[in-house]
Amino acid sequence: MSATALLLGTFDTKGDEYAFVRAAILARGMQVITMDLGILGGAPSFAVDISAEDVAIAGGTRLDELRARADRGAAVDAMTSGARALAAQLFAAGRFDGVLGLGGGGGTTMITAAMRELPVGVPKVMVSTMASGNTAPYVDVKDITMMYSVVDIAGLNPISERVLGNAAGAICGMLDGAPSVPARVRRPMIAATMFGVTTPCVTAARKRLEAAGYDVIVFHATGSGGRAMEGLIGDGYFAGVLDATTTEWCDEVVGGVLSAGPDRLSAAARRGIPQVVSVGALDMVNFGAAETVPAQFRDRLFYRHNATVTLMRTTPDECREIGRRIMAQLARATGPVVLMLPLRGVSMLDAEGQPFYDAAADRALFASLREHAAAHVEIREVDAHINDPAFAEALADALVVLLGAAKELH
Repeated sequence: MSATALLLGTFDTKGDEYAFVRAAILARGMQVITMDLGILGGAPSFAVDISAEDVAIAGGTRLDELRARADRGAAVDAMTSGARALAAQLFAAGRFDGVLGLGGGGGTTMITAAMRELPVGVPKVMVSTMASGNTAPYVDVKDITMMYSVVDIAGLNPISERVLGNAAGAICGMLDGAPSVPARVRRPMIAATMFGVTTPCVTAARKRLEAAGYDVIVFHATGSGGRAMEGLIGDGYFAGVLDATTTEWCDEVVGGVLSAGPDRLSAAARRGIPQVVSVGALDMVNFGAAETVPAQFRDRLFYRHNATVTLMRTTPDECREIGRRIMAQLARATGPVVLMLPLRGVSMLDAEGQPFYDAAADRALFASLREHAAAHVEIREVDAHINDPAFAEALADALVVLLGAAKELH
C-alpha cells in the first residue's frame, strides 16, 4: 500500500494552494488525508476528511462558538489544541505516514504544534512565510523541515506553484525514501551528552560502549540538545543514559543562554532506565558575544570561547545550588542511578593551570551533591580529571553493569 500524507491547514483561506499540493501528491501515487483548521467557512474544492468542526470539538469547543466570539487568538488556541490531539490519534491509528502544511503566522503556529506531537522520524514539511526568521518556536526539538514560501501563500502564481510543487515533491520523497535506507542490525541505544570541553571523555566512553554492543547517540548540551534528548528518552528510544555533561543546569540556575529548562534529568527518572550521571562542564555559564553579558555579571571571571560565545565561571554558591537541583531530579528516579565525580576537574577549562580551575568551587559542588543525595543514588568518586581515560572507562563500565543488571531483571 502506498504511503499517506496528512495535509492540515486553513482550507478556508488557502483551499486553492492545498488543492494544488494535494493533486501533486496524488499524481506521484501517494495517498492523502486532509484536516481543516479554518473557522471562516470557505469550502475547498476537494473533500475534507477531518472537518474544522471535528477539530474544534477535539479542542474543547464548537465551531459556531468560535465564530460567534470573533476572537482570533482564542480560535487559534482552540484549533491548535484540537489539531494536536487529532494528529496524535490519527498517527497512532496508522492513518498517515507524514505531514505537509502551508501557512502564515497563525497557520504555522497551529500546524507545527500538531507536527511536534509526532515522533522523530515521521516526515514533517512546513511551507511558511515565517521560515526565513527565527524558527525555534515552530521547530523546537522535532525534525520539522521549514521551507520558506518566498511569496505569501495567497493564490497560485508561477512562483508559488514552483515552491509548492517542490514541497509536494519533498514530502513524497521522504515518504518514498525509507526503503532505500540500508538496514542495520538493531542494537540497544544509549543517550549521551557532550560539550566541546568534555569531548575527550564522551568520545572515549562512547567507543567503549560501542565495543560492548551498544549504539551511542550523542547530544550537544546546548539547551535544545538536552531537551531533544529528554524528549526521545520519554518516547522510549533508549535503554540507558550516559549523562556525562549536565552543564545546562548552570544556565538554568544562573541565567545563561543554554538552559534546557527545569525538567532536565526528568525523563530517565520517569521511565526507570539505568543512568550514569556526571558533572561535565558545571564550571561554566554560557552567554553570547561579550557585549551581551548582563551587567550584573560584569565583574566575574570569563573566558572568550569565540566571537559569539562567552563563558563565565560558576561560583561556589552557584555550584551548591546546581548540586541541589540536580539531586532533586535524581531523587525522583525509579531506576538505578550512579553519579560519578571526577575529583580533579569537570571540564577542559577546569584543570590545574587552566582559566576556570577553582578547587573551592568544585568542592562546593561535590559537597552539595553528597549532602542532597537520595539513598538510592550511588555516588562514586574517581581521583581523575573528567577527560582522563580512566574516568571515561569508569563511566562506560558503570553503565554496562547497570544495563546488564536491568536486562537480567526483565
